[in-house]
Amino acid sequence: MFDVLIQWYKKNFSDPNAVTLMLVIVLTALVITLFGQLLIPVFVALVVAFLLEWPVKKVTKLGLNRNLSTTIVIAIFIGVMTMVFVLAIPVIWKQSIGLVKELPDMMVYIKRYIYTLPDLYPSLDPALITNLVNNFDTKLVSVLESSVQAVVSSLTNVVAILVYVILVPMMVFFILKDKVKLLAGFDRIMPVKRRLITQVTTEMNEQIINYIRGKMIELVIVGTATYIAFAIMDLRYAAVLGLLVGLSVLIPYIGAAAVTVPVTIVALFQFGLTPDFYAVMIAYGVIQTLDGNLLVPLLFSEAVDLNPVYIIVAVLFFGGLWGFWGVFFAIPLASLVKAVINAWAGKSEPDALEASDCK
Repeated sequence: MFDVLIQWYKKNFSDPNAVTLMLVIVLTALVITLFGQLLIPVFVALVVAFLLEWPVKKVTKLGLNRNLSTTIVIAIFIGVMTMVFVLAIPVIWKQSIGLVKELPDMMVYIKRYIYTLPDLYPSLDPALITNLVNNFDTKLVSVLESSVQAVVSSLTNVVAILVYVILVPMMVFFILKDKVKLLAGFDRIMPVKRRLITQVTTEMNEQIINYIRGKMIELVIVGTATYIAFAIMDLRYAAVLGLLVGLSVLIPYIGAAAVTVPVTIVALFQFGLTPDFYAVMIAYGVIQTLDGNLLVPLLFSEAVDLNPVYIIVAVLFFGGLWGFWGVFFAIPLASLVKAVINAWAGKSEPDALEASDCK
């Protein structure tokens, strides 16, 4: 038994590069777990910096230095975000208030419809329907209370809002402007034996950039297409539903399933079981189908090479550990795990090649 463990240890940890990789992974996980909440502005700044690195490079190629290129890109980014907030937020806020006010009537309508199911399907047990409605009421009250508390706490946390509004753009600017210096400083504190770390980071760098950029593009396209489709069909709260559908792409598979519920409830409450209701659901289904079968392969063909089961497990696991950011980075983290496993499995190959070259 001990011989097997000793052999396993020697196989996996005799290489200093493997030990270094393991230590870096453990320390990084500890820092995120212990100080994750405090470092959220830093994570947001890093995500935005990843998104803006590509336009900064493009502007730099026009002959401008990196400082000026970064300033121009940041100014355009802040201008676009300000325009979006000024134009979109009032509409979304107004529709959200209307949706909250109308939600009790929607729930009454849904419950009445559920109570009619035994008449439509005599095989259903009325007691089962009653229990279903009671459980539905309990869960709904719990969800609404949690949602209201979250909204109130976020609105009252003025300090956190100021941190995001002021500090995040500043951090993004300096991350982009001083990218070379920051990477050089980070390189100096890294261990000498880091071949596996270099292998993993090289494999992950382009994947993470493509993934974050692709997710933002997917969010905008899917959310905008949904809003336009629902607005054309005169569905109420089209802006709110479009925003929810757009945000749902951040949670693979689970997000699309979850956001179907409010879309269905709003459409059913407004139109009933009429052709308009079915038209809304067909349009929504077409958007989801095009997203899954056309848009996602185009955007993520090089960024994601994972089985759907692994993706769902990653969403549940990392979401349970780190909440929203765990969900957002579930696929890159799963890709990181895969890259580490691949590097670990082939860690002896470069050493063998080096030995053969010496001969």
